[in-house]
Amino acid sequence: MSAPQTRSDLDLAQLRRTTGAIADAIGSVIEGKPDVVRIALTALLAEGHLLIEDVPGVGKTMLAKAMARAIDCSVRRVQFTPDLLPSDVTGVSIYNQETRDFEFKPGAIFANVVLGDEINRASPKTQSALLECMEERQVTVDGVTYHLEAPFIVVATQNPIEMEGTYPLPEAQRDRFLARVSMGYPGTASELAMLSSHGSSSPLDLVQPVATAADVRELVAQTREVWVSEAVKQYVVDISESTRSTSDLRLGASPRATLHLLRAARAQAALEGRDHVLPDDVQSLAVPVLAHRLLLTPDALLARRTAQDVVTNLVQRVPVPAGPVS
Repeated sequence: MSAPQTRSDLDLAQLRRTTGAIADAIGSVIEGKPDVVRIALTALLAEGHLLIEDVPGVGKTMLAKAMARAIDCSVRRVQFTPDLLPSDVTGVSIYNQETRDFEFKPGAIFANVVLGDEINRASPKTQSALLECMEERQVTVDGVTYHLEAPFIVVATQNPIEMEGTYPLPEAQRDRFLARVSMGYPGTASELAMLSSHGSSSPLDLVQPVATAADVRELVAQTREVWVSEAVKQYVVDISESTRSTSDLRLGASPRATLHLLRAARAQAALEGRDHVLPDDVQSLAVPVLAHRLLLTPDALLARRTAQDVVTNLVQRVPVPAGPVS
């Protein structure tokens, strides 16, 4: 099976140079977490959104800020609190006495990189203000639709441990995040290095932009051209369908999740310098892309299984494509 002509047009060398520079810039702030940085870049190239979930103080917000500085795009931070209103996120129409007309005041969502800090502290009504923005990349206020400029990525953080004053993310909200990543505690060497680098000043102050918004748009366009064989597409669908039939889950992966898994696999292939997707790309991304969307059955919860465990087991059971994939 021959691939589309566009494969020869991919400038994979330039893509790797640019993404490598972005990864190095983020890595200068987030030490010892190359896998987490790679998932963040994968979400950026795949035009998705990233949910960073972990205990306090492990660098969730720092990762989002470092990525925003590295790509020199407009950045807005939203500190989610119980009293935050939907209009604070999307914007509001205000009557202008001089022009005698309503004037739209954009909310915090109008930026290339939107950092939603402690997203689970806002009420479900405020969280729902993000649904249209994240999926359709537009905002509708008073019947008027405003489009969001590309690139657009929501990087949200949440603390899964502290339950007081928090609201669980609705299934529709979680399904709009392309991937979920957990920072984890740093290694001994990384934590020791952090004491030196963070002791006198913030390493964020030293991060210099290595790409522009136009560069990121070009990287995204290049990523879309990465070729996916029919065998790999079928493999992605088979993995998603397996989550819908297992007895461990009461809610499996949605069609949106299937699409996100394919986009993420394209992005990872591009980061690796390949112009085609391999089954290995799909396998390595199945947990971060699918696990946060799934709901376990009561029996699975009693058996202390996690969504990550279920996805890992399903991926091991789904047959790997035997046909041509490159």
